[in-house]
Amino acid sequence: MNNEHNHPQRRYLDNAATTWPKPEVVWKAWEQAARENGVAVGRGAYREALTAGNLIHQLRLEVASLLGVSPERICLPVSATFGLNQAIHGVVTSGTHVIATAADHNATLRPLHYLKEKGRIHLTVVSCDGRGWVDPDDIVRAWQPNTSLVTLSHSSNVTGVTQDVESIVKVAREREALSLLDASQSLGHVAFSQYESMADVVVSPGHKWLMGMHGIAVLYARQGIQFDPLIQGGTGSTSESLEMPVEMQDQVEVGTLDFPAAAALLAGCRWLKDERLESVAAACKGYAQACYDGLCDIPGVRVITPDPTSGVLGPPIISMVCDGYSPVEVAALFEQIAGVQVRSGYHCAARIHEFLGTTKGGTVRISFGPFSGIRDVEAVVSVTKKIML
Repeated sequence: MNNEHNHPQRRYLDNAATTWPKPEVVWKAWEQAARENGVAVGRGAYREALTAGNLIHQLRLEVASLLGVSPERICLPVSATFGLNQAIHGVVTSGTHVIATAADHNATLRPLHYLKEKGRIHLTVVSCDGRGWVDPDDIVRAWQPNTSLVTLSHSSNVTGVTQDVESIVKVAREREALSLLDASQSLGHVAFSQYESMADVVVSPGHKWLMGMHGIAVLYARQGIQFDPLIQGGTGSTSESLEMPVEMQDQVEVGTLDFPAAAALLAGCRWLKDERLESVAAACKGYAQACYDGLCDIPGVRVITPDPTSGVLGPPIISMVCDGYSPVEVAALFEQIAGVQVRSGYHCAARIHEFLGTTKGGTVRISFGPFSGIRDVEAVVSVTKKIML
């Protein structure tokens, strides 16, 4: 007997890892770029190469518009992890002090830990509360005379809590240090237009809330910041010289750009603009609210994410633990019983769990996306009741 057709309907609720499905225009743009254009960007002057170059320019314009910055300061690294490493290794000076937070992602914490272990920097990781929120006053208390950089995850990928970015950026700016914002869970979902002050460096992947595909990310650095390049190689410019170009975009975009991913990201950004980012975010948050309300009524379930009405929730993430079950067991039962696909474990965040009280196995993370629906919420609540009651 073939059991293939007995599987429950797939309900993908791991959008904090990568949004899926993508808008149809994103898939079409990706395929068209791969099938019909197929060039290496910046490596020719024929028609398709010029078309590809113009698309990259349009992409910088769209991303800059989302951030409210100049397109000349937008780079397109291969991933957010690469972008964060480029920013950290590119601006941190040996012997200086760096402040990070317990709510940061490992893509930030690991390169900082590496530099600390090599004896190159002094590092302070400030605490967060039981929601994953960082008190800006703790940044002030951690300050040292040689502090040169403050890193911060805009929104926690574990609990969805959004930090007081403006206050923390202001602390760094007043003390003439740089601020680095990991916007992996915010850009494309949280409106940056609300902020008067932008962090000095902002990094975000293309495949999450910007609705693009894997293989491309976004890095913004304000005017005046010059990176020490993380890697060296071909850029398509000044090829007659063995010296790396001094332009920031050339220094970050080393090697061949993933052009289909760039085309998909442009389509994703335009889709967000057409659908209105605020409307998409509100719909996603509505699902998170309904899920939160349903789970809070189930005995033995501890919802770690704060009430979405509290105003501190950014992306539509609900993190929870269930008495008597490990997060891995709960996630497996979710899929077996109802086809609900979520993430379990520590979510690439090494320090936050000691403050959440989830060091034994992490959490179950449910994250809704633009193509989620109320039936997905009902499935989560229903299967949790079956497990716990």
